[in-house]
Amino acid sequence: MAKPRLKARTKAAAHDAGRDARGISKTVMDSAQQIWLAGLGAFAKAQEEGSKLFEALVKEGSALDAKTRKFTEARMNEARGNVETTLGQVRERSQETWDKLEKVFEARVSKALGRLGIPGHAELKALSTRVDELSREVRKLGGKPAAAKRPTAKRAAK
Repeated sequence: MAKPRLKARTKAAAHDAGRDARGISKTVMDSAQQIWLAGLGAFAKAQEEGSKLFEALVKEGSALDAKTRKFTEARMNEARGNVETTLGQVRERSQETWDKLEKVFEARVSKALGRLGIPGHAELKALSTRVDELSREVRKLGGKPAAAKRPTAKRAAK
């Protein structure tokens, strides 16, 4: 069996192939150069636009921060108002409770003193009024009211 033989290249064909290779190589180099330049341009544009974008983001962030603070302050003031209202109601109720407790205590003490035979405020006031009336009557009659003798500490201790 005979081996198939490849056609021999002619010098012209080899020369054309070399020229084609150089042309393709030049085209690839030109494309690579253009890609490189496009990349540099994109990088420069990104730097330029990046600072503008950064400034725009800072501005939007500041606006959002102010809006958030305003919202938060409004909610805090609302909550503070609710707490103060509730606290006022609690104070009022506790004061009412203390007043009621004080009245109950006074009534029970007065009742206990009455059981022991000790005169209350109203009885002492009436007695004082009666003594004043009697003193006026005695003065009208021309006499001097006698000074009330108070027991001394030694007599009271006996």
